[in-house]
Amino acid sequence: MRRPEGGERDLWVWALRTLLLALLLLGTVLGWNRYAGNRPIPHPPGVLVPDPPVQRPLSREEVRVWERDGYRFIPVARFELRARVLAKRVYRDRGAAVAPLDLALGWGPMSDTAVLRHLRIRQDFRFYFYSWSGKPPIPPGEMAVNSANMHMVPANDALKKALLRLRPGHLVAIRGFLVNVTGPEGFYWRTSTTRSDTGSGACEIVWVEELGPL
Repeated sequence: MRRPEGGERDLWVWALRTLLLALLLLGTVLGWNRYAGNRPIPHPPGVLVPDPPVQRPLSREEVRVWERDGYRFIPVARFELRARVLAKRVYRDRGAAVAPLDLALGWGPMSDTAVLRHLRIRQDFRFYFYSWSGKPPIPPGEMAVNSANMHMVPANDALKKALLRLRPGHLVAIRGFLVNVTGPEGFYWRTSTTRSDTGSGACEIVWVEELGPL
């Protein structure tokens, strides 16, 4: 292979610089889009959502099974909540075929900026984590029962797009069902049915039929 000379070498240098600049611009755009999609919405101190989620047994008409893309969704309870979005995480794991994103949601004291400003909140591996420095702003037990990480299963594409547009700080009303999920190759997800559990298995799996702002 011969070495480029003269103007040909200059052309190679120009092409390399152009490629590096394009990659830098692409990285900047992708980084900004990710930041903008999760940029928190500010609120003044005060409890914004006073009531906990409402869960009730299924009526006879609601006992049914949905099937989609090889997965079966078995409702176990009717579920409604109003909450403040604490965090959002989009996943591309195996479970993304069922629930493309998780929302960490808070109500009661966990919807209060005076509490949340003292917490560091993050999501990973389908879990939701919070931590603080020094004295906790409220007892840790109250944090647990007034917030949850929920796997969101949109009932249709329009709801999926609406869920993906949510940002921390949004105040939302969600209606649907808590569901268990089975699928190919032994896939099985079981929903939590209580707000007081923590750790593995403590996430609600929510089949979302309605989503709106407060």
